[in-house]
Amino acid sequence: MSRLKAPSNLHELVRTTFSKALSANELHYFPTQVTVLHVNSIPFQLRFSPSLANKPKGPPPDPSQPRKPPFDPFAHPPASLFITDLGPSHFLVLNKFAVVPEHFILATKENKAQTHVLEESDLEAALACIEAYEQARQPSNNLDGAAAPSEEKGSQDDGLFVFFNGGPHSGASQAHRHLQLLPVSRMKDGLEDQTAWDVLAQQADALQKTPFVAFSELINTNMSSADLFAAYSRVYTKACQAAAQDAGSKVEAVPTTGEALISYNMAMTKDTLVICPRKQEGSPIKSSDGRETVGSLALNGTVLAGTALVKNEAEWEALKKSPEQLLAVLRSIGISRGEAGDGHNKL
Repeated sequence: MSRLKAPSNLHELVRTTFSKALSANELHYFPTQVTVLHVNSIPFQLRFSPSLANKPKGPPPDPSQPRKPPFDPFAHPPASLFITDLGPSHFLVLNKFAVVPEHFILATKENKAQTHVLEESDLEAALACIEAYEQARQPSNNLDGAAAPSEEKGSQDDGLFVFFNGGPHSGASQAHRHLQLLPVSRMKDGLEDQTAWDVLAQQADALQKTPFVAFSELINTNMSSADLFAAYSRVYTKACQAAAQDAGSKVEAVPTTGEALISYNMAMTKDTLVICPRKQEGSPIKSSDGRETVGSLALNGTVLAGTALVKNEAEWEALKKSPEQLLAVLRSIGISRGEAGDGHNKL
């Protein structure tokens, strides 16, 4: 059976939809300041958006009224944010609250649970998006065989980073199943030296040095959806077994359907699938003198890209002055490498 394909002009669809929605005030974009910190010699982006504190919030619940079910942003997405359907079971939509430009979302048409193990169709659709961005990076040729003039720099230049937040300790915020997609070139916005940082999940050597344990396998854009799901299942099983071992227990069999056994983040790039089991969402940040708590750093699946976002200026300044605090947070969110040994990240 042929694998699902995304539109070949997907990067253009995303870019134009984002531009139109932003111009029409149909989405909120929060520009950030950025610096690069080094954790175990791994470059980590640290970003801060001064305007993020003003993110719109819904009205507080009225205790006199019957409790409403949680709002599902993917049940009826606004037409201004809708990008395209993708196969029979998924669609693509812009993130309404974007820190990275052109941040978009792959959601299931049916309201499936975010806490369940991913299905083959979820992974197939994600890989189709990655493949479309990769194909857009290939230079086209003129009829005479000469390379065509390069297009204006666009969001397809460095491919896609795909991530998934599964479970209460993963940074998940919506119950309706969805994966998130970030153009890597837009993740580099604001970096003075774009070579100073690259996606962590794509770096086999760096994955061996993370303060948290992660598991990975090589993938490629030509593999079948069945092979991709098998790779995901193997990595997920290893993560569940490691989490059980870390908790002093043992798991005999790891179901690859239904409710997930653990909280975890998954990342996909054109050549790697990575899973990090999670124990907590984040931990407190103290002032640079260590005297007071100035906030708490919470991390989602973008940690597998090597990025972190702080909520206020006090956290931003404290982490810049004391980068070892970022190391402590990264060690706390999952299975600490010191506790698990060095054999857990092998590709």
